[in-house]
Amino acid sequence: MAATISTLESVTKTTYGQIMKAVATARNEDHLLNDLAHVLLHHLEVDGVDILLAERDRGVLKATTVAPELLNRLRIGFGVGLAGTVLATGQRRIVSKGVYQHPVHVDYPGYDETGFESAILEPFWGPSGLLGVLILRRKTVWKPRKTELSRISDGAERLAMAVFAYRSGLAVGQAKIRQIGIVSTVAETLARAPYLEEILQLLVNMTAQQFNYRVCTVRLLDEQNNELVLRATQATVKAYQRKRAIKLGESIAGRVIVERKSIIVEDVQADPEYIGHDLAVEQGLRSMICVPLTIQDRAVGVLTCYTDRVRAFEEDEVKALETIAKQAAVSIEHAKLQVRHTLMQEMHHRVKNNLQQVVSLLRLQLRHKHYATIEEAINDSLTRILAIAAVHDLLSREDLDHVGVRSIAEALVQHQQQSFIPTNKKIKFEVRGDDVRLNMTQATQVALVMNELIQNAVEHGFTVSPDGDVHINVETDDTLVYIWVSNNGDSLPPGFDTAIASHLGLQIVANLARALGGTFKIEERLGWTVCEVKFTRQMSE
Repeated sequence: MAATISTLESVTKTTYGQIMKAVATARNEDHLLNDLAHVLLHHLEVDGVDILLAERDRGVLKATTVAPELLNRLRIGFGVGLAGTVLATGQRRIVSKGVYQHPVHVDYPGYDETGFESAILEPFWGPSGLLGVLILRRKTVWKPRKTELSRISDGAERLAMAVFAYRSGLAVGQAKIRQIGIVSTVAETLARAPYLEEILQLLVNMTAQQFNYRVCTVRLLDEQNNELVLRATQATVKAYQRKRAIKLGESIAGRVIVERKSIIVEDVQADPEYIGHDLAVEQGLRSMICVPLTIQDRAVGVLTCYTDRVRAFEEDEVKALETIAKQAAVSIEHAKLQVRHTLMQEMHHRVKNNLQQVVSLLRLQLRHKHYATIEEAINDSLTRILAIAAVHDLLSREDLDHVGVRSIAEALVQHQQQSFIPTNKKIKFEVRGDDVRLNMTQATQVALVMNELIQNAVEHGFTVSPDGDVHINVETDDTLVYIWVSNNGDSLPPGFDTAIASHLGLQIVANLARALGGTFKIEERLGWTVCEVKFTRQMSE
């Protein structure tokens, strides 16, 4: 008998150590309960374990070794079925055989209990009342002895202690160990990621997962426009992914980048400084912490984390996030340098390709004998070469290997105004819409398209009209990009057909639109001649 008691004590100590280890390493409560279910499965020598937590007037399946597909989906009302009875009364139930034929038993869709013969349902309690019910199942008839019931009762108590400790923060030492582990894991993962977009997505995904946040986002500083641009989020809601840029000093994130220190907001739904209350309410965002991404006292962006309930951010949690943010800033700068280095190595390849494109365009011009003078032919060539040069110039000044379409349009308009507008014409230009970012290949093709359309508007839209407007609009809808170049000068000739009457410039546009995987059309709309190009944006080279 003494040997049996000694063995039980040894098993209990081992189980207690496993439970405390689960508390220390758990990423969140669901992860903790899953680990505890498997510990109790072996400790209590049963064939199946379910853990239901009491929430309001029902029990929710939070851990199971039997039907993981039903986690957080199986919900049992108090007083309904065997488990519901235990939740309602707080008293243990033992069914030694024929558990699924028991008169109180209730079938739950998707949960097959026919493989089990017996079950013991043990309530477990916290300081403020019933926490839930531990359901133990066996495939054979089970008439538990007193020692078994004692072990089950002890296991339920350990389970309750672990849940209470995790929730209340009593396991301070374990929490610190967990946060150190989180920082190490995130930092190591970021250090291995070679590409900027991958680093940013890993940062938000891992931070949200490890700290159990509802939403995490990263905004990077656009120094040219003095604004923070959303670059990554693990939120799947499209409205959230399209949040507008924030100016420096504006809202919480704008203040963080200026002051270079973390800011905590108790409830974003009530804070007057926070931008986006409607979306916060819709997505259930409550408390927020915004942490600067700094490198050598220079802020490069912000990491923002949201919870789904109003709560405080503990000092250790804040320090862990600030450490992660610093590591992320280093990884971001390293990735930028790597991309710059790669771009420099590949620039000769890009230049060669673009020169080949210039050669192809010149050959097209040679086959078209419509130029009145050599000067006119050279001017056409100059505008096309300048369009390609504009992309290279923007690439050297903008973010990495992507160029904004609106920026290209503004550069092309500037070239037109400086060099190619006839002195007797008064033409006003306006560029509007989104600065959709394209990789270099698409950016070069789009630059040539817009150059031809702008030049076409100037040359053919104002043959008779002495003045007017040219509008360039850029819009995006998910992956589609729309570009419209419109003028209110001369109308299109009656029955105009691009397949028959178009000149070299429009033929180039049509060919490039097809190369982009898109379409091109030109038509009259409300007194304006409108050229439309639509294509699918490629996210990378």
